[in-house]
Amino acid sequence: ANAGLVLCVADDPGMHSSQNEQDSRHYAKAAKVAMLEPSDSAECRDFTKMAFELSERFDTPVIVRLSTRVSHSQSLVEAHEPDTVALKPYEKNVAKNVMMPAMARGAHVKVEKRTEALRRWAETASINTVEYNDKRIGIICAGTTYTYAKEALGERASFLKLGMVNPLPVSLIVEFARNVGQVYVIEELEPFMEDQIKAAGIDCVG
Repeated sequence: ANAGLVLCVADDPGMHSSQNEQDSRHYAKAAKVAMLEPSDSAECRDFTKMAFELSERFDTPVIVRLSTRVSHSQSLVEAHEPDTVALKPYEKNVAKNVMMPAMARGAHVKVEKRTEALRRWAETASINTVEYNDKRIGIICAGTTYTYAKEALGERASFLKLGMVNPLPVSLIVEFARNVGQVYVIEELEPFMEDQIKAAGIDCVG
């Protein structure tokens, strides 16, 4: 398809409604594709629209990761008129779509460049937000864990809320860590962000 490709997944930490407790963030990292993680109903709509825009801009699949608490929640969403998008013609492109070894070698280079371009975009993207309150504690989180942390700590901590969880905006994370005291990384399931943040030389508590 000569258009955006968006995959949606709902992980189920705690296995509340399924037997699947996978952490889909690992799939995004392994496949080297972008992953967005909304924290409420409005962000679900906004991030899905953004995912299609990113998919077409960077010529990549994009994964939108939900979790049980977001998928089973309701919150206010501001209505918008749908965008009108012209249909795109089918274009046969064997070099791009058929991964024989000779073509895959060139595609590998393209994927690495695309990943770096996505990382640069994430460094200043509006979906990655910083909230400075009490700077003695700095919390890095994404999706529903932001809602949990904000409810529990309010103004007693500063927050780096990541809307894009792959690739991570490392420079933004480093800058946030410099401006706060103890850094905590709050995430459901595996230490996906924690391990990468520690690998960047940042002392943090998972």
